[in-house]
Amino acid sequence: MKHLTPQQAWAWLQAESEQRAARGDAPPLFVDVRMEIESLYVGRPPGVENIPWYEYPDLMPDPARFAEAVDREAGSKQRPVLLICRSGKRTLDAGKALEAAGFTDIAHVLHGFEGELNDDFKRSSINGWRYEGLPWEQM
Repeated sequence: MKHLTPQQAWAWLQAESEQRAARGDAPPLFVDVRMEIESLYVGRPPGVENIPWYEYPDLMPDPARFAEAVDREAGSKQRPVLLICRSGKRTLDAGKALEAAGFTDIAHVLHGFEGELNDDFKRSSINGWRYEGLPWEQM
């Protein structure tokens, strides 16, 4: 699994999308593994697909279910997959589950969408996708 900073992930996503389009291949699959409500209300990068690692009310991951859902969306285990979550921690487990399921090209966004907590227990003030000023949208 590749570990990419938010800026590296955005640059990789753009470059890989262009290269794959030139070959007639599907772009990388960008997956937000947060719960749907997090993705919708906190914000998310444009073009991301929400496939939760776990969901309310259980809050328990089901690695096989997750890998099957990503496989359905990707259409191929060889298609590159970029994962993002809130802080970059859920994506580590999700990425390992995808690798165990046979996916061959997995990357995740270090520090996730909101980044690490600061001394006042607030996010988006130290690092993360949103902190870096990368494109995002909010419902």
